[in-house]
Amino acid sequence: MILRAEKAREKVARAGAKMARAGLVVGTWGNVSYRVLHEDLAVITPSGMPYDALMPRDIVVVDLKGNVVEGERKPSTELELHVAIYRARPDVCAVMHTHSVFASAMAAARMPIPPMVEDLAQLVGGEVPVAEYGPAGSRELAEKVVSALGEGNAVLLANHGMVGVGEGLDEAFNVCQIVEKAAQIYLWASLAGMPVALSRGEVLKLRKDYLTVYGQQ
Repeated sequence: MILRAEKAREKVARAGAKMARAGLVVGTWGNVSYRVLHEDLAVITPSGMPYDALMPRDIVVVDLKGNVVEGERKPSTELELHVAIYRARPDVCAVMHTHSVFASAMAAARMPIPPMVEDLAQLVGGEVPVAEYGPAGSRELAEKVVSALGEGNAVLLANHGMVGVGEGLDEAFNVCQIVEKAAQIYLWASLAGMPVALSRGEVLKLRKDYLTVYGQQ
């Protein structure tokens, strides 16, 4: 367990810095976690610490009930959200919560992001829904996010930000980037008229091709 958790802590420290460099968060907001393989554990970023200064030892090891198992830092205030997703979704191994500008604008408007660009359809597989508002860090918010996320991999948090999930940290990061890009495109396209979403059939084909044809698999 110790070796697996230490490797996970290293990965999360790097992912937090990458998230900040990409402009998906400002300051110390947002959070990242990673499931420890073959254990009922996860590692999560600490509360209120700058991402560019994070060291693996700053990352907190927790169980999936939200109890701290190892680490001197206080875990992210959104710990309940992360562990709730892991409990509900055994397929998810990484969770990234961002406050990026355009996704947050859509979240503030409580408007889902329709699948009107191919990369969103490929990676997310459809519309990005909006979870109803709940206070930050609350069990209420965690439950609403899990409900809205369903079997998907992206969800907006009303008046807050967004969450992207994946089988690994790279996928969760890519989801957050693509959702932010799609939100920006939607808002810009809205200035020219009503953006046109892809049909359900087109979305399903794009998603299938992405999973079976795209890349080096």
